Amino acid sequence: MRGVLDLCVLAVLAEGRTYGYAVAARLDELGLGTIKGGTLYPLLARLEEAGHVTTHWEAGDGGPGRKYFALTAAGRAALAARADAWRTFAALTTTITSAATAPPAVDAAVDAAVDAAAEPATGAPAGRPSNPREPR
Repeated sequence: MRGVLDLCVLAVLAEGRTYGYAVAARLDELGLGTIKGGTLYPLLARLEEAGHVTTHWEAGDGGPGRKYFALTAAGRAALAARADAWRTFAALTTTITSAATAPPAVDAAVDAAVDAAAEPATGAPAGRPSNPREPR
C-alpha cells in the first residue's frame, strides 16, 4: 500500500478539489480500506511540499473549517508518470507470477509444443528433461 498510496491520492484529487476526510472516504469506497489520518495527512503535506497539490481553508457549515486540496499541473504530470510506471510494473508482475503459477495442463501443453517444434527444426533428440526449465 505504501508505495502506491500517493498515486491513489493523486488520482482521487484528479476528480476535483476536496478535503482530507473526503479523500480517505473515497479511497475506502474504491476498495483500499480505511486510511488513517496519521498516514493520509503527512502524505498530503508531502504532496503539497512537492508542488503537486495546493491547499486553502474554507469555513465549515456550522462546524470547523476544512483544508481543501487541489491538484496542480505538476501534480497532474506526476499522476500521469506514476500511473504509467505503475501499469508497467503491474503488467510485468502479472507476467512473472502468471508463469510461476501456470496450471499443470498449461505446462504439459507447452512441453508438448516445445518438443514438437524442437525435433524437426533442430534434429534434437526426442528425450527432454522432465522440467523444460532445466538446461539440457
